Amino acid sequence: MEARSTSAPRDLAALPKAHLHLHFTGSMRHSTLVELAAEHGVHLPDALVEDWPPRLQATDERGWFRFQRLYDIARSVLKTPDDMRRLIRETAEDEAAEGSGWLEIQVDPSGYAARFGGLTPTVELVLDAVRQAEDATGVGIGVVIAANRTRHPLDAKTLARLALRYTDRGVVGFGLSNDERRGRAYDFEGAFRIARRGGLLSAPHGGELLGPQSIRECLETLGADRIGHGVRAVEDPRLLEKIVEREVTLEVCPASNVGLGVARSAADVPVRQLFEAGARMALGADDPLLFGSRLVRQYELARSDHGFTDGELAELARQSIHGSAAPETVRKRLLGDIDNWLKRH
Repeated sequence: MEARSTSAPRDLAALPKAHLHLHFTGSMRHSTLVELAAEHGVHLPDALVEDWPPRLQATDERGWFRFQRLYDIARSVLKTPDDMRRLIRETAEDEAAEGSGWLEIQVDPSGYAARFGGLTPTVELVLDAVRQAEDATGVGIGVVIAANRTRHPLDAKTLARLALRYTDRGVVGFGLSNDERRGRAYDFEGAFRIARRGGLLSAPHGGELLGPQSIRECLETLGADRIGHGVRAVEDPRLLEKIVEREVTLEVCPASNVGLGVARSAADVPVRQLFEAGARMALGADDPLLFGSRLVRQYELARSDHGFTDGELAELARQSIHGSAAPETVRKRLLGDIDNWLKRH
């Protein structure tokens, strides 16, 4: 372990990094949510206004239902194409301020298709907005098209085929989200087979609300390159060894693990344990709109609650880049900038 320095800690917002676990609606600024709700006449519950960020607990079905209901209400304020463009632009601005030089944002177009003319127009709207945001901020952005576990596996196959049509316009991966307890990974093997054959990264959620078996299904059945969360791999040492051997990146989101009741506190999220085992990690904010913190806060928690030195935090940032789909030129630039960050006193 790196010797501890007596000098002031380096600025974590200046640490170059990649952000690989961020959901589309969940990336919205709270102020934007309130403004768009007023503009479009959408009533927001107290949990999204005076009592924001909401108190959440998703370890039981009722708690997850409340979480999903708040998420759906937040999505409902996105009424126009300009709303979608604003969300992406502001998200990219926030990422730039947090030191993120590469973002992979996850979106399920099914949640917006009825509003914007169908799945294909929705994906094209998102990709156009992404290109505009890249030009405005300098942050590179890839898109992960995500299927919903609560929908039929045939819907996931439709999304996988759609995603492959846009690999030359910024779609880099295929994901699987929503409540692990309501859709087993193996039900979606066909969709992920389509995506992988087309060259997309496999990035399903697993090992958050369910234990190691959920992660094992993502590895063995879905051929996961990355796993959203995956923190419960520590409960199965042999599984963790396999994750390390295969160099699978775990998208670890400390604040959301606490917010959903997966961990009692940030100190209970096994960031140090995973790191010491040699697992690749990419810290992520998940849904800042509902959990109240963005990317830098996750690195701050690694520093304050897990004793990560600046050298170890730099290694976490490197792992986020190695686990990304960023172009080689972007990878080299960011890795060099991380080395420069470490040289500063």
